Amino acid sequence: MELVSVERVRAARKLLAGVVRQTPMEHSRVLGEIQGGEVFLKLENLQRTGSFKIRGAYVRMHGLDAEERSRGVVAASAGNHAQGVALGASLLGIPATVFMPRRAPLPKLAATRGYGADVKLTGESFDETLAASIVFAQRTGAVFIHPFDHPDVIAGQGTIGLEILDQVPDVGTVLLAAGGGGLVGGVAVAIKALRPDVKIVAVQAENAAALPESLSTGSPVKLPGVRTMADGIAVAKPGALTYRHVRDLVDDVVTVTEDSLARAVLLSMERAKQVVEPAGAATIAALMQYPGRFKGPVVAVLSGGNVDPLLLLQIIQHGMRAAGRYLALRLRIDDKPGSLAGLLTMLGDLGVNVLDVEHTRMSDQLRLGEAEVSLNLETRGVEHCAELVAALRAAGFTVLR
Repeated sequence: MELVSVERVRAARKLLAGVVRQTPMEHSRVLGEIQGGEVFLKLENLQRTGSFKIRGAYVRMHGLDAEERSRGVVAASAGNHAQGVALGASLLGIPATVFMPRRAPLPKLAATRGYGADVKLTGESFDETLAASIVFAQRTGAVFIHPFDHPDVIAGQGTIGLEILDQVPDVGTVLLAAGGGGLVGGVAVAIKALRPDVKIVAVQAENAAALPESLSTGSPVKLPGVRTMADGIAVAKPGALTYRHVRDLVDDVVTVTEDSLARAVLLSMERAKQVVEPAGAATIAALMQYPGRFKGPVVAVLSGGNVDPLLLLQIIQHGMRAAGRYLALRLRIDDKPGSLAGLLTMLGDLGVNVLDVEHTRMSDQLRLGEAEVSLNLETRGVEHCAELVAALRAAGFTVLR
């Protein structure tokens, strides 16, 4: 299998003119301060369908001949590829069937149906969903549209690389979220052909990182399981073709924790004013987790913004805990009138917002005349938490947790 050429990426760009938008490039001061140099955000979360996936899906389906189009297309996806295939097929007049896991996020499910695809909810995991879509293709003759492991898909995603070079000509490093490897492989093709000095870095979730082991082994390796909030890059095994692109063209692979992903989603909302799903925020997570590691100017691609509001709420809360802005405390106070009121007054004076309080005298661990208080507090961050605990101890309170 030959690598995709930059000429093929350029042809894909011409094909996509008027179909996709050239997404904005925004300067990020806060991430620049963390990195110690210029950082730019490539906002693919503002792309049609809310992610980069429309690029590769459209190029792949446009290449089908009339007979193949008449048979329709089928795809398997947790959401972003599903929407890309659904919209692309609609624009090209091709019947589309999309298999999605039963627990697919409702906004992604509704959007996929809204673009005109016939959605079939099958399987608890992506592997089960993928297997069902392949059986459907074999039974009906529908053309299977792979989410990443096809030259047309890689070329379509690579058009982002050409846009990056136009928008930030002196770019030093490009960070890209990596699941199956279509995005990072395609962008690497475009950029390495024109600027071989630019560093290409793939970012994977720590609990879904198939690339490091695959690269060390010398061939694609399937993980026994993946478990991450970043469902867009929760891929257990890279493709055979995408693996070769990563092996030959990508300079580095880094992994990020779930805490980093949650904090990155929170930062993207608070500081960049962008709604980004966890997979889309993986590049921000890398900048936060590895400050100063990357050669600047850095371009971080925010690959998607399709996130369920309920999941987003949980992620924000997780991110706030990871950033030290929620603090759970358990402490002992004197069991006498005014003690609890005095504690709460002190917390208010320290700038803490009390979310809830539990007060009890009934514990085998308490001596006569003692009470135990459990509090959930909203703080200004890790340093504020440390100041708060120190002040409580200095005031004579016994802090248990």
